[in-house]
Amino acid sequence: MRIWGPLAAICLGTFILLVDVTIVLVALPAISDSLGSSLSQLQWVADGYALAVAAALLAAGMLADLHGRRRMYAGGLIVFALASIACALSPSMGVLIAARVVQGLGAAAMFTTTLSLISTLYSGRRLGLAFGAWAAVAASASALKPILGGLLTQALDWRWIFYANVPVTALALAMTFRYIPRSTPTRDASRRLDIPGLLLFALGAGGFVYALTEAHAQGWTSPRTLAPLGSAAAALVLFVRTQRRSTHPLLDLSLFRRPAFTAAMLTIAVGEGAVYGILPYTSLWLQSVQHLSPTGTGLVVLPHAAAAALVAVVSGRLIPKPSPRLGSCLGLGFAGLGVGALGFLGPDSGWPALVGGLALSGVGMGLIFQVAASLALGSAPGERAGMASGAYSTFEQLGYAFGVAAFGTLAASAMADALHGEVADPGSTAQTLSGGGADTLLATVPSSHRPVLEHTLRAAFATGHNTLALTAAAATLACAALVLWLTRTGPPPPPTPPAPDPDTRSATAAAE
Repeated sequence: MRIWGPLAAICLGTFILLVDVTIVLVALPAISDSLGSSLSQLQWVADGYALAVAAALLAAGMLADLHGRRRMYAGGLIVFALASIACALSPSMGVLIAARVVQGLGAAAMFTTTLSLISTLYSGRRLGLAFGAWAAVAASASALKPILGGLLTQALDWRWIFYANVPVTALALAMTFRYIPRSTPTRDASRRLDIPGLLLFALGAGGFVYALTEAHAQGWTSPRTLAPLGSAAAALVLFVRTQRRSTHPLLDLSLFRRPAFTAAMLTIAVGEGAVYGILPYTSLWLQSVQHLSPTGTGLVVLPHAAAAALVAVVSGRLIPKPSPRLGSCLGLGFAGLGVGALGFLGPDSGWPALVGGLALSGVGMGLIFQVAASLALGSAPGERAGMASGAYSTFEQLGYAFGVAAFGTLAASAMADALHGEVADPGSTAQTLSGGGADTLLATVPSSHRPVLEHTLRAAFATGHNTLALTAAAATLACAALVLWLTRTGPPPPPTPPAPDPDTRSATAAAE
């Protein structure tokens, strides 16, 4: 257990925090029936968690470097468990949303330390195996959310989505104290938490995620989208300026001069955004058009999870030190081809049409999770491990958020174009259809007209989904080409040793 104990503790926390990103989506109707809520409140049940995670990741990474990674990981587990209990016991939507935000802060503390803990606990081939196991868990969590959410909601109650977190986090906490040694925090007394950087990044990342959320519902030209987007952009510009001037920055921008680190950030952001950004709409097609249950939908996606987990473990054993050119480009290439294979649905297509593409994209994501994580930590100095882990997690979360929001807008637009001339109000119909409301639309027409309308809606949804899949494939393959170009040169030269101070030079001269 000296080898597997620490990894099991880390992977348990990783699994539960990633599952909780979107597991509540399948339970939103049940939550609405139980507590009574508006559409915007339901959105914030999911988005409040993502917002807190994205805003707090870099700060948590720096705190982990300053005060110890095990301490930060254990603290995150405790906050996450207590917030999960508060979510399960919530008497109102306001309490539930607030508890989800606190849960996201705990998740950020856990997420930002998982990779840095692995990089300090393992080395050599064991490091590759550990990254592979972590990547397998991350890939499985991303694909198994619909199954777990559907099973818990259908068999028990929506509150058990949160109650189920408690025993898992308790076990992870016990294993953390049992198997993970205390890490040595940074002893530099002059190094302090970068408060201006923390606030600016939280405002920028939080405003960015909020704007993307509003864009899905309000449109990109809405003031409710443009105002937070403009504020977020201004905050991020100021953040970059302060980081360049700071002696101890929240994010050391010089890391991006390392081709492998930049390749890792691009690979995880684009891979996550392209593959998992369209997965919610694939799930909607399966449920609203194919009329599968949430559990059945999760089973359709299972080949993706199985392929990703298997490839992550195998690649971790065979490629302990992945090449940014080979690993990133292969991962992005397989992911792009797999997601592109999902773009050929027709009005009469069934769920088997997705299985091959889902499995192939799983192969790509298995490589991406393992390779990008290894590159991000391996290309950063040891004292910046928490910072590198926080940056990796931030790019992953923001890539996912941007993918979901951007593809949501594109889906509605493509469906509206497909419905033009077929229905009276194609824009409104497309909004309802892209949100999974096919049955709602069918209920508004006489039963004699439903077969024709159903065929029209199936064709429109297939067109929208195909547009998303092919766009995601193009973006992923373009990113592979960009990574290939960025990593065309060798590693950067070693840093120049600092010049000796005058006293040292004088002593040397005297000795001579």
